[in-house]
Amino acid sequence: MSNIPETGRTQRVQIRLVVIQVLVFSLLLTLGGRLWYLQIRNGDEYTDEAKNNHVQQVVQPAVRGSILDARGVPLADNETRLVVSASRTELMKMKDDGAGVLTRLAGVLGMEPKEVTDKVRLCDSKTPQPCWNGSPYQPIPVTDEATTQQALQIRERAEDFPGITAEPTAVRRYASPGKANTAQVLGYLSPVTDEEVTKAQDTDSPYLRSDQVGRSGLERTYDKELRGKAGVTRYEVDNLGRVIGEAQNDEAEPGSSIVTSIDARVQAVAEYELNKAMETARKEMDRNTNELYKADSGAVVVMETKTGRIVSMASLPTYDPNAWIGGISAKDYAKLTGKKSNFPLLNRAIQGTAAPGSIFKVISSTAAVNAGYDFDGSYPCPSSYSIGGQVFKNFESQGYGSIDLGRALEVSCDTVYYGLAHKEWAKDGGNKPKKNPADWFYKTAHQFGLGKETGIDLPNEVAGRVPDREWKQDFYDANKDAWCKQGKKDGTYVEKIAYEGCVEGYKMRAGDSVNYSIGQGDTLVTPIQMATIYAAIANGGTLYDPTVGKAVISGDGRTVKEIEPRAHGKLPFKGDTRDKIDEALAGVATRGSAAWRFGGWPQDKIPMHAKTGTAEVYGKQTTSWFASYTEDYSIVMTISQGGTGSGASGPAVRNIYSALYGLDASGKQDLKKALLPEPQKTLPKITPDGSIVAPKIKPYTPEPPAQDGTQQLAAGLAGAPGRRD
Repeated sequence: MSNIPETGRTQRVQIRLVVIQVLVFSLLLTLGGRLWYLQIRNGDEYTDEAKNNHVQQVVQPAVRGSILDARGVPLADNETRLVVSASRTELMKMKDDGAGVLTRLAGVLGMEPKEVTDKVRLCDSKTPQPCWNGSPYQPIPVTDEATTQQALQIRERAEDFPGITAEPTAVRRYASPGKANTAQVLGYLSPVTDEEVTKAQDTDSPYLRSDQVGRSGLERTYDKELRGKAGVTRYEVDNLGRVIGEAQNDEAEPGSSIVTSIDARVQAVAEYELNKAMETARKEMDRNTNELYKADSGAVVVMETKTGRIVSMASLPTYDPNAWIGGISAKDYAKLTGKKSNFPLLNRAIQGTAAPGSIFKVISSTAAVNAGYDFDGSYPCPSSYSIGGQVFKNFESQGYGSIDLGRALEVSCDTVYYGLAHKEWAKDGGNKPKKNPADWFYKTAHQFGLGKETGIDLPNEVAGRVPDREWKQDFYDANKDAWCKQGKKDGTYVEKIAYEGCVEGYKMRAGDSVNYSIGQGDTLVTPIQMATIYAAIANGGTLYDPTVGKAVISGDGRTVKEIEPRAHGKLPFKGDTRDKIDEALAGVATRGSAAWRFGGWPQDKIPMHAKTGTAEVYGKQTTSWFASYTEDYSIVMTISQGGTGSGASGPAVRNIYSALYGLDASGKQDLKKALLPEPQKTLPKITPDGSIVAPKIKPYTPEPPAQDGTQQLAAGLAGAPGRRD
C-alpha cells in the first residue's frame, strides 16, 4: 500500500493537466498563426498560385464523314498526311515573335520565309490572303505536304523549332474519281472563326476552335452531319504545366457519310462534254460580231424526272477544291477570286443567271392556253411583227405561214408569241393598264417556279427574275434618278436608253411584253430552274425540290436516314395541254429545230423531247441553251457567249444521253456500256464494320464518230438558215 498522501497525488495530476493544456494551447496558437500567415499575410500570393492550377483541354478532332456518289464512290474523304503546324501563342512569347523559328522552318520545308510568315498571320479586313482566319489559339497549318525526312528534322531538333509540330493528321481529300471534279457541288473547308464559335456555343452543335467547317456546296449544307463530335480529354495541370490529374474524357464520334444522287461516271461525262462543247464553240465564227465565240462559261444539269434528284451538275470554269486544304496560297487565291479569274467558285448551275431564250416558250404556250387561246388554233407566223414602227423579226426573217402552238414550239417561231403577247398586253389596258390586269404571261412564269429558288440542298442559290409590273416599278424607283441624270433624247444609244427609262421606265410597254414572251429582255433564269421545269413536264406536272443529298449514314454504319424527294408545286396545265406540249417537244427532236442533232436517235425506244434556245444579251454574244428530257432524265445545258442552242449545246447533250443509255453514234444500244439506263434506286452496300463498298470507275472515253454519215449530215446542216434555236 502506498505511503504517498492522497493530496500529493492529486497535485501531480493537476500539474500534468496544466502542462497538457499549455501544449494544446501552444499547438492551437501555432496553427492559428500559420493559418493567419497563409491566408492573411501571404494570401494573395498563394491565391495567384492556385489560379495557375487549371484544367487543360486536349482535343482529338473527329474524323469528318465522307461524301459519296450514289454507288458509294468517294467524292470527298480523308487521307493521312504529315502536317506541320505552328503555335502562334508560343511564337508570340519570343522576342522576335518567332521570326527566327519561322525562317528556319521555311528552310527545312523548302519554302520562302515570307510564305511561311504569311500563313500564320491573322486575317482581318486589311490583310490579303494567305492568312489564318481561324482561332489564334489553335495550331496553324503551314503545310500538309511535309515529307517524312522534313518531319524527322523538326522533331529531332525540337530546341530549334519551339512551337512547331509535325504530326500525321487526317486531311480532307477531293478524290475526283474517274476525273469527276464536282468542285462547286462539293464545296471546300476552312477553319472556324472565333465569331462562329461564339455564335454556336449554345446550340446543339457547338464548334471547337480546332474545327474545319464547310464554306460552300455539300460541305456547308451537311456540315453538322459530316463534322461529327470531337473528343476532349481534360487534364488538371499546375502552374508549371505538369499534369496532376485527369478530370474527364469524352470519346470522339466520327462524322456521318453523305450519300449523294451524283453518279461519278455521269459527272465525268457531263464535265467532259460541257468542256468540249465550249472548246468547239470557241473555234466557230459568230456571224453577228465577225469574231470567234468566246464561250467563257457554262453549266449542265442532269436530273431524275420523277424525283428531282441530281445525277450530275457541272459548272465551268472550275477549280480544284484541294487547293484550300492546309490553307490556300496567295497565287491560288488570286486564280479563284481575281478580276481575270471569271469566278470559278460560282456554281453556275444554281447561281448563273441569263435570259432563257426560246426554252421559255413552254411557259408562254401554257400562258396562252390559260388565257383562252386554243393550243390547236391557227396563228400567223410571219417573218416579222411590227409594233408602233418597231419591227421584231423571226430569226433570219423566216416565216412558216399559219401554224398551231405545237408547230410554233417545233420551229421556234417568235412571231406567233409576239402576236399572242401583244394581244394580252392590249387586253390588260396597254399603256394605261387596268386596275387588276390578268398578266397571264407573267403569272404563269411564277406558277412554273421562276423568280424564286427551287429549294435545292446547296447554299447560295439565286432566284432569277420575272420582270412583271411589280419588278418594273421597283426597278424604276431604284434607277430613275440615275437615268434622268444620264439620259439625253438625242444622245448616244446608252443615253437614249437612259432617257427612255427616265420618262417611262415604270411602264409595261408593248415591246417589253412581246420580248418577254420569247424569253428575252429582263427575264433571268438558272439552269437548275429550267431543269426542274422540264423534269416536271416529263413527269406530268410535279415540281420537285432538286436534291443532291440522298442519305445520311452514321460513322458506324448502323443508322441510315434517307432524304426523301419533296414536291413544291404543280405546273399550271389545263386539260391535255401537257400532252400536247410533250408531243411538240418530241417533234423538236425529230422534225424541228433540234432534229439535225438527233439523226439516228432511237425515238421509238427512248423518246427524246427537246427545246433549243438562243438568247441575245446586250454587249455580248448569244447564250446557248438546250433543254431536254426522256422518261427518266432531264438535261439542261447553257453556254455563255456560246452561239446557238442546237449548234453549241445540242451535241454535248446528246452525248450525255448516249452515255446514260449505252448508245453509239448511230443510235444502237448496248446495255453493257450503259452507265445508268434507269435511275439508281438502291443505296450503297454497308459492311458489318460500317464501311461502305465502293466500285472502281474508269475515266470517260468518248464514243468514236459514226461511220454511217449521220454526223457528216449534221455538220453539213450546221450553218443552214433557221438553225438558231
